Amino acid sequence: MADRVQHPYGEIDIDVVKRWFRLPADEDQAIWMVNLMKYKAVAEYAEGAKPETVRGAISGKAADDAYSPLASIAAVGAMVAFHGDVLEQPAGDPAWDRIGIIRYPSRSAFFTMQERDEFQKSHVHKAAGMEFTIVMGCLPNEIGAEEPPAGSSYVMRVRKFIDPTRRGVEPAGVTTIARFDVDGTVIGDERTWDEVRFDLVTEEAMSHLGDVEGIADGVTMVVSRLIDNLVSSVQSAPEVG
Repeated sequence: MADRVQHPYGEIDIDVVKRWFRLPADEDQAIWMVNLMKYKAVAEYAEGAKPETVRGAISGKAADDAYSPLASIAAVGAMVAFHGDVLEQPAGDPAWDRIGIIRYPSRSAFFTMQERDEFQKSHVHKAAGMEFTIVMGCLPNEIGAEEPPAGSSYVMRVRKFIDPTRRGVEPAGVTTIARFDVDGTVIGDERTWDEVRFDLVTEEAMSHLGDVEGIADGVTMVVSRLIDNLVSSVQSAPEVG
């Protein structure tokens, strides 16, 4: 059983953290940190931790908006690869509110950001607003060639396979935009995951997504594309070392 430590909004998988820390620099590579976020209805700031800029009660989502660590992300050479709200969730639990993906130049850069002063100061907002999150480190497996239509939404699926070497065939009407393999879940629960994927899916195909064979567990969401750099984040990723 994995060694886990309780975190304010999930459990830290110590085995994954140790493995990443021990990775030689010449083997460390760009990593896409996929965040599934579920917010508190009302943000709960610790006593004495509520910034003066926050007046009155605010939602957990509004607190996360105030968190927005863009300066810290840029300082370690990372970039926002994707940001969107969950519009509907046909399958899986809990009910997620928002998705965010940050591409870091390496796993070490991800850890470095956690230690930055401005990141720790802004993190008070995330701690106040987040009820539960899953944070997965992912590596790109496939990038589609089709340009998504303006204003379209993606179907995002997070999946665990019965056998990762034998994956079921997708129904007609599913066009891949980006597919990632999960290298490790840093924060979450007892579940582990194999794949995160983003697709354009026709209305007919939506009704058949549950028919794909070989799925042990999964979450299916329709997500908006508030920031969509999925493809370019892979194409411009720094090389190992």
